[in-house]
Amino acid sequence: MSSPTYTKDQLWKLYDKLPAELQEAVFSEETAGYIGTVCERYGLEENKISEVAKFVGRVLMGVLPPKSFQEVLAKEIGLKKDAAQQISHEINRFVFAPVKNHLNQIYHIGTEPPKKTAIPLEEAQESKPEQETTAPPKTEEKPTRPDAYREPIE
Repeated sequence: MSSPTYTKDQLWKLYDKLPAELQEAVFSEETAGYIGTVCERYGLEENKISEVAKFVGRVLMGVLPPKSFQEVLAKEIGLKKDAAQQISHEINRFVFAPVKNHLNQIYHIGTEPPKKTAIPLEEAQESKPEQETTAPPKTEEKPTRPDAYREPIE
């Protein structure tokens, strides 16, 4: 999977559309610290650490699906499969997990049907705001037999 190329202007337009929590995570010292610590633990050189940081930013900005992150680390940066897996796992845990709900909204994870997995390059060029989509209301499933764990309401 080759990562599409974005201009700085396109990336700033995408950044402006992000929720505040993701904007903060993109430039957070804490995020940079986690990336540096994880990459150093696995012996990555400085130039590869900056590449990992670039792809972490792409995930946080909505242009690289989190499920593709490990594959991109292996293919684009040239990491061995097990190193890419370990680094991806730790970055998922420390960087992506705290903003998981916002990432799920951007990538439409857990909603049916998924309309897109990332913000297309063409959309980054547009300056009009996106329309929000809402998931259909959930219907509560009725149990077919009495629930022994529920107390009766009186």
